[in-house]
Amino acid sequence: MKTLGLLGGMSWESTSTYYSIINRRIREKLGGTHSSGCLIYSFDFNEIEKLQNNNSWNLLTEKLSDAAIKLYEAGAEGILICSNTMHKIADEISKNISIPLLHIVLIVSEEISKTGYSKIGLLGTKYTMNDELYFRIMKKNNIDLLVPGTEDQNEMHRIIFEELVKGVLSETSRKKVLRMIDHLSAGGAEGIILGCTEIPLLIKQKDTNLPLFDTTSIHALAAADWSVG
Repeated sequence: MKTLGLLGGMSWESTSTYYSIINRRIREKLGGTHSSGCLIYSFDFNEIEKLQNNNSWNLLTEKLSDAAIKLYEAGAEGILICSNTMHKIADEISKNISIPLLHIVLIVSEEISKTGYSKIGLLGTKYTMNDELYFRIMKKNNIDLLVPGTEDQNEMHRIIFEELVKGVLSETSRKKVLRMIDHLSAGGAEGIILGCTEIPLLIKQKDTNLPLFDTTSIHALAAADWSVG
């Protein structure tokens, strides 16, 4: 079993979900009392959030790269960034490490391409919805992305940072996000990417008939499968 290095704490709410999914998958694959021999570097998200708000992406790259190197020195053989937003700097982090970085957007794109869908809605932080990363990678698999309008983007961002990262799951916010999903569906979306690792804490497949692509689950399962070869 390869040792996974998780860059977590962004937020710890979703990092705990990564840990659970990876370990359940390892037990499913190997049986018995097996669990993942993983390492976690958990950031203080308050510090990360402030740097994001200040657009200090170079400093964030330095911090995450340093943490990834520490995980490598401790024995990690592959790196996971447990956050969609922070994949904005994933390519730069990859340049600073000598082990694979298991890229969430590449993995999710490959999963969606299996469905044959050509138009997908994307929900996430404003950083994710307005960055070219998802659009560029999805386009390579002939998938067009739709995002909410500005007002809904602002509200989605608020729900993530003021509620979900703090473990607050509001029925009012659930209804708002489901309304966004309905709007994206009306615009032609054949499925929805839950493109923030906290959104699946609030929205489940049972809440909508539109197919959901839970990036946390997809990423964590792929990492566990990679770990056991």
